[in-house]
Amino acid sequence: MSTEPETTEQTGPGTPDPGADNGQRHDGPVVEGGTPGGGAEADAGGGTPEAGGTDAAPDSDSGPEGNAGDGGLADDGQSDAETDERSGAEEAERAGAEDGRPGTEANGRAGAEDGRADTSADGTDGSHARVERQRIEQRKAERKGPIESGGRLSGTAADLLAAVRAVESGEKPAATVFAEPEPAPRRPAPEPARRPMTEAPEPTGEPAAPEPRTVEAVGRVLARGGAPETLAPQVAAALGEGAEERLHEDPWQLLHVTGVRPEQADGFARALLGAECGPDDERRGRAFTVWLLEQAALAGHTALEAPALTAALAQRAVPDPEAALNATLAEGEALAFQDALEDAPAAEEADEDGERPVRVLVGLERYALAEESLADGLAHLINSTPKEGGSAPDWERAAASAQGSAAELLRAAAGHCLVLHTGGEASRVEPARLLGEARRLGLRTWAAAHSPLGRDGFGQLLRRLPQAQESQAPAEASAPPVATVAGLLSGAEGPGRDEDGSLALDLLVVLDAPQLDVETAALLVESLPDGARLVLAGDPTVLWSVGPGRVFADLLAARVCPQIASRVPDPGPLGELVSGIGVGELNQVAAPGKEVVIVPVRDAGEAVHRTVQLVADSVPRAIGIPAEQTVVITPGHGGAAGTRALNAALKERLNPGPGRFGGFDPGDRVAYSPAPGRTLPGHVVKADAEGLHLSCSGALVVVPKERVETRLRHGWALTAHQAVGGRWPAVVVVLPGDAAQALSRPWVCTAFSRAARHLSVVHGVEQALPRAVAEVPAKPRTTRLPALLQPPAQDPGAQEGTAG
Repeated sequence: MSTEPETTEQTGPGTPDPGADNGQRHDGPVVEGGTPGGGAEADAGGGTPEAGGTDAAPDSDSGPEGNAGDGGLADDGQSDAETDERSGAEEAERAGAEDGRPGTEANGRAGAEDGRADTSADGTDGSHARVERQRIEQRKAERKGPIESGGRLSGTAADLLAAVRAVESGEKPAATVFAEPEPAPRRPAPEPARRPMTEAPEPTGEPAAPEPRTVEAVGRVLARGGAPETLAPQVAAALGEGAEERLHEDPWQLLHVTGVRPEQADGFARALLGAECGPDDERRGRAFTVWLLEQAALAGHTALEAPALTAALAQRAVPDPEAALNATLAEGEALAFQDALEDAPAAEEADEDGERPVRVLVGLERYALAEESLADGLAHLINSTPKEGGSAPDWERAAASAQGSAAELLRAAAGHCLVLHTGGEASRVEPARLLGEARRLGLRTWAAAHSPLGRDGFGQLLRRLPQAQESQAPAEASAPPVATVAGLLSGAEGPGRDEDGSLALDLLVVLDAPQLDVETAALLVESLPDGARLVLAGDPTVLWSVGPGRVFADLLAARVCPQIASRVPDPGPLGELVSGIGVGELNQVAAPGKEVVIVPVRDAGEAVHRTVQLVADSVPRAIGIPAEQTVVITPGHGGAAGTRALNAALKERLNPGPGRFGGFDPGDRVAYSPAPGRTLPGHVVKADAEGLHLSCSGALVVVPKERVETRLRHGWALTAHQAVGGRWPAVVVVLPGDAAQALSRPWVCTAFSRAARHLSVVHGVEQALPRAVAEVPAKPRTTRLPALLQPPAQDPGAQEGTAG
């Protein structure tokens, strides 16, 4: 491993002194200069990844910060990691820490801006419990035996929601909601014509803007409560029809607006209600309960344990947390579930009645239905027979021609509809080999990646494989069968849909599988045709999804389907370094070609200076990689060395300009966030009356003027979550001292593994880096998927939902 590449400054602040090395041993990735980075034996403390100290600590792929309005209610309008998300995640972390459980990791906004969970004011008589019991019993009966290929998937989120609404209104749900329909005869669909690989980043189904009269009426209510009237459009959009009446009758409904804090909602309620306002108000308790569950979703949970939730309510000065929780359940604003404790001590396995101990979980309906639907779809895949595509001897011959774990993957995919594949970047050659062999056997094959960069990189890999080249027609050579997950689901990319609405494919490989949240995974599984094979592939050591859930990790832990661990190592010094980090070791690696370079700094100002120098001068001259192929990764957006500060300094050096178009100029590198959890790197082409024109991975995107501020950032520097799914020839990871508490093993593994040829580490966290790698794993998330995936024999009646 090398120190900093040649620079114009031979000596100066932070430059290692080779003569200072007295032969002392360094355990970290540092040599000649004895720079801080070694020794997992460092003193304790400072190694927790909790956000604190500065606003650089949290790492969030929340996209650009939105303007929530002015005045004291919405602070400064920032809605990213360093404002309401950080404090909300701290709430969820404290809730998770109660009852002896670890905290939670705030990985981003997830779905908070993507719409709130549907709520209902009906159903106060425990109807949710009956619906849950009826549906779950039906699901268990269906799962007792293997499902023949051709059986239809039941229990979709739309049907469940319709059933819940029917029961709440006193009607009898249609029998077809819970009954499995007769399978339609499957007709082979013709191979769809290849579509151009263009990105459609603008989200479909954009919510209509509220009517001006509604906004004006809401503004008057806000003014009476002392809140800034600039919040009116957001309140009207969040509360929907009758927003004025709802807000007047229940001022705490203001918490539905992203960025509003409970104490701000309390102040608004006091100003609006006067003497009628009190901490024991039932409306306040319900609103706080829903708000805490939404903050938990931002931190990755799909549900919270009831004791942790009531403890968090008590911390928010709710006099009777139990009553508040019960009222929320009775109003249908949340659902409660009882899950069996599989790891309960033997002495506690059963009570006096012989029943097994359970834990009570509470979650928002939106994520509860998604997780139930995902579990049903996965069970269907696990018990289904794969569609025939080549005979068993054909598959065996294909596996015999491969070697090691690639052969194991082929054999697993031959006989199973759901297969998990784990490994680093180099292991992608094995799913690529699977796609080529399956296509040669007559199957319609596609792959889906998390980001356009991942899509394009895997497409290049497919073109290089001899098997893929032999199986492709000349017209297909320029359009490999790979899309983004978002493009595949929206129809903007991929093979399109069969006549029955299913994806027109027989084998789907999903890359970057750790990035699947429960809602996306449920949509993906529901879209598969009968008999289709699904292979989830990814590196389990990187950061989890921005949205709630940990689908890939839950499936690996459940062991309900074949799991193939790749034995293809990532090559070179970078591969050796990242592989060690994955198992908790920050090893010193030899880097004769300056593949890994450590640049020690003493403070954030020096970190920004050295980063600009590396990107603009040192790496292009010493390594041969131009600035446009280098990306900077740092833990957070704020702080003295966050993405804002780094992007401002890099713009001044690489593309100076007045920022005439909302702070942007043609030629600026940008990070465009069309939806929470999605980041598309690109650059500005031009600006006109339509908005700002971008080029994102070859696709032209127009961002309207009113959305530039909320969806666009400069993109020379990214957070690790924004960089997931992409790789660049050179990466500069910036670790300022004030970001030490944001570091964890998954974060370091994600940031370091984005580099394909060269990695520079601007190192100012001293012993926090090796301590994070050795001692700070991913924080657990509370999810229901492992319990839902348990077979009926191991889960006798414990999955009973109780709501109300």
